[in-house]
Amino acid sequence: MASLLLPAPNPSSSSSSLFSRSSFPLPTFTHGRTFAPNAVKCELTEPVNGKPFVPVLNDQILPKFLQSKRLENAVNKNSNNKIKIFSGTANSALSQEIAWYMGLNLGGVNIKRFADGEIYVQLQESVRGCDVYLVQPTCPPANENLMELLVMIDACRRASAKNITAVLPYFGYARADRKTQGRESIAAKLVANLITESGADRVLACDLHSGQSMGYFDIPVDHVYCQPVILDYLASKKICSSDLVVVSPDVGGVARARAFAKKLSDAPLAIVDKRRQGHNIAEVMNLIGDVKGKVAVMVDDMIDTAGTIAKGAALLHEEGAREVYACCTHAVFSPPAIERLSSGLFQEVIITNTIPVMEKNYFPQLTVLSVANLLGETIWRVHDDSSVSSIFQ
Repeated sequence: MASLLLPAPNPSSSSSSLFSRSSFPLPTFTHGRTFAPNAVKCELTEPVNGKPFVPVLNDQILPKFLQSKRLENAVNKNSNNKIKIFSGTANSALSQEIAWYMGLNLGGVNIKRFADGEIYVQLQESVRGCDVYLVQPTCPPANENLMELLVMIDACRRASAKNITAVLPYFGYARADRKTQGRESIAAKLVANLITESGADRVLACDLHSGQSMGYFDIPVDHVYCQPVILDYLASKKICSSDLVVVSPDVGGVARARAFAKKLSDAPLAIVDKRRQGHNIAEVMNLIGDVKGKVAVMVDDMIDTAGTIAKGAALLHEEGAREVYACCTHAVFSPPAIERLSSGLFQEVIITNTIPVMEKNYFPQLTVLSVANLLGETIWRVHDDSSVSSIFQ
């Protein structure tokens, strides 16, 4: 019987995470140049053995949009608070970063796999009367991680937790949100029902594939947008705003790309029109918009096999784009995504750590940004009954 025991980390440790712990304010643009006011500047580490570029911030001052009155006294309130954070096995590094930002320790939990694959969960501390936050993306292997989340929720419910919030940095099955042809399942609704019926009182999710997925839950859903993280990083690159064009890799992502372009100095928008012949198979047809001589920033919520975004990048180069950047929140990276992304089509591939990237999938053009501060601040605001949407205004 294999087992995994997750100890509570020391929040004062500075070596527990590869990713930056500083926050990412919204950028502003003046005189055709991009910059982030009163923000620390990003410096890039050199790639080592093909590992990704990781932004290193040279200051630890938090900008106003991620400051919390609760955060200022978080360390002093550790002994008296009624908030607990537990991590599943899907992305323990992100969970540790969230706990560090909040000034808390991760709760101890014993997670085991029996010989036949069954999952066993036992909390190592009392949660009676506490607000419990379970950090577990349902990333690949999706079914394993989903079942682990459900068992963790059940364990907290049976341990008399006051409120249970499922923190889903990545919500698997979100793409199965409607019927495109007869006799199909709407798996997103099914998974939402499973999470609700297992005992969760609230869901906190990052960049859902479509907004309608929030309606599938019969409990409150807080939707966290990771755009500020990517926008701040792009602002640090000092790209002239007149050279930028934001590109949606498909028609379905136009609303997402338009919102991104509006905050990126109201950059022009281009759309890649594609025809999908089957699941994970895409064929690019044509480009709507002008990208000649411009820096194209392709924006999507996730990269799976990278077929859509790679074919779109090839089309952008054919149409005269000077450079192509790929930006996404969720790096699913199913084969052959790495081969496509590292083929030279992209100047840089910018992702977040909502899904852990295995070291074997690192390549020189890859940049990983942390959403830990954003999630940590959101958790504090939910716990304090404060506004979450004001973070993104």
